[in-house]
Amino acid sequence: MSVQDPSQGCCKAAPLLAVRGVSKTYGGRVGCADVSFDLYPGEVMGIVGESGSGKSTLLNCLAGQMAPDAGEVIFDTRGAGPVDTLRMSEPERRMLARTDWAFVHQNPRDGLRMGVSAGGNVGERLMAVGARHYGDIRAQALDWLDRVEIAADRIDDRPSAFSGGMQQRLQIARNLVTGPRLVFMDEPTGGLDVSVQARLLDLMRGLVRGMGLSAIVVTHDLAVVRLLADRLMVMKGGRVVESGLTDQVLDDPQHGYTQLLVSSVLQV
Repeated sequence: MSVQDPSQGCCKAAPLLAVRGVSKTYGGRVGCADVSFDLYPGEVMGIVGESGSGKSTLLNCLAGQMAPDAGEVIFDTRGAGPVDTLRMSEPERRMLARTDWAFVHQNPRDGLRMGVSAGGNVGERLMAVGARHYGDIRAQALDWLDRVEIAADRIDDRPSAFSGGMQQRLQIARNLVTGPRLVFMDEPTGGLDVSVQARLLDLMRGLVRGMGLSAIVVTHDLAVVRLLADRLMVMKGGRVVESGLTDQVLDDPQHGYTQLLVSSVLQV
């Protein structure tokens, strides 16, 4: 089924992910409140806001790493069609995270096995979905190390011997080797030098576009979403205060908070 996308004026495929009324509180503090949006196949959604705005809470709720208090997160699975992932069993959710979903952490150490070789990190993800032939696994690991610009002779090195940028690229390879359809990214360039950020962003943009991935990218860096995201949501105090096409939101912000975010970046 197709739906009309008012922002594009044309028909698009049904949403890959439909988020409805997702809310999370911590005691009396709002983490995120009544967030709803659709994400389409091949589309990248950026979520921005200051620290404490709720963007990471929302991402963790969407990715199944935190249970929201209310809402639905409906994913169009390959086999069963649209399923509310919040009502999946834990084994079903784990399998989804190994196959159709991927999560890129800000700190690559949270997404890597630091005591396992680079090739082993990529191979483990393949084995989790049933790969067993050592030669095929190693060949795919070599291919993905090349894609993320890690030399083949580093395949047996442990991530602890890599720079921060290389660790992040390895984490991306580990996540994408199984061909997920939806990637969650939490501050993927955070903590990296500017030159390393630029190289990583260029790599990520190429992989996302080349593979036709859908992605949700949380960041405080507006330059990241301008480069990667088709659409943008701005969060403040756990709520979405503005959303729209990325260039429109950044070039002509309507909400006062968004205007402050954009102007603060422009003044740097």
